[in-house]
Amino acid sequence: MSAETVLANARIVLRDDVVDGSLVVADGVVRAIDGGPTSAPGAQDLGGALLIPGLIEMHTDNMEKHMVPRPGVLWPSPVAAILAHDLQIAGAGITTVYDAITIGEYHENSLRRRILDDSVAAVTAARDGDLLRADHLIHLRCELGDPAVVDMCTPYVDNPLVGLVSLMDHTPGQRQWRDISKMVQYNKLEGWSAERLQAYIDERVERQGIHARPNRERILAMFGPRGLPLASHDDTLIEHVDEAVADGVLISEFPTTEDAAAAARAKGMAIVMGAPNVVRGGSHSGNVSALDLAAAGLLDGLSSDYVPASLLQSAIQLHERHDTPLPDAIGYVTANIADMLGLADRGEIAVGRRADLVQVDLVGSVPVIRSVWRQGRRVC
Repeated sequence: MSAETVLANARIVLRDDVVDGSLVVADGVVRAIDGGPTSAPGAQDLGGALLIPGLIEMHTDNMEKHMVPRPGVLWPSPVAAILAHDLQIAGAGITTVYDAITIGEYHENSLRRRILDDSVAAVTAARDGDLLRADHLIHLRCELGDPAVVDMCTPYVDNPLVGLVSLMDHTPGQRQWRDISKMVQYNKLEGWSAERLQAYIDERVERQGIHARPNRERILAMFGPRGLPLASHDDTLIEHVDEAVADGVLISEFPTTEDAAAAARAKGMAIVMGAPNVVRGGSHSGNVSALDLAAAGLLDGLSSDYVPASLLQSAIQLHERHDTPLPDAIGYVTANIADMLGLADRGEIAVGRRADLVQVDLVGSVPVIRSVWRQGRRVC
């Protein structure tokens, strides 16, 4: 049995309560939670800081930013890119991360196609070498309108690191890109002529009509037997939610309308929104506000998406500015996500659970991460 670590004088955020007291860790798990002061020798005094579970990130493309740090620039060492990404993730208090990798992007020479194999291989090598601070798994984001998406997915059907599969459709004029002007802005197409832009849109719509449903069926058949959690991306219409439920999809990621979120809730789907949406006070794509969904009781979890630091910031912001009880706010980025993904060993501070922990001070309303432990080992 390993030596015990005692973390004392902390505000410990449990699933449904906040306890002022101490925590005992041994063998990578929480062994005891005690209210009040402790006289244990060698206890680490946290000075009244918050002690929360390690955050769980289910959908971030932050790894791709390190693999391709500038348009057209492929970083020459994939493992070095993963380590840089990992440091940023752990520094944000995230102890479990599902690195989201886009499968399919319509362009034959896309760097995303080129980094797919390198990304998975680099994460695998870094895990095998015990080089990572956070626990990294893979989230395959499958673009259904791409004719090559099934072939690109096939090598990863049995990969044990793949823990989540999402079904996406970024065809112009629907879901995330209902507003074509937002699509143009996001994809930096402002310089295109009207004719060129319309031809691009027409081609994408045509490909969706041919490939989306067959690809959807094949991907479901490929990954269904593994029992992986499945997510539907950017649900906009009630019909989108009905289709997802019929296909056994249990998570609605980033619904773009309150109608879709309400339908997802009625059908028993978990609803995940973007943490940057909370921090910014609205969607960068002009879609529904995560704050509005939270106020309507239509929010279960948050994802940092493209800003790792936003995950904890969004939870604290919901607590301090929008009157969400602290355990509930922290649950959006810990316990609720663990429940969605079937991670029964983490996501909350409880006896017998993994000692994935984050020490946090609040400076005003800004969370300042002081220490991070994964399975009882300090990693930041």
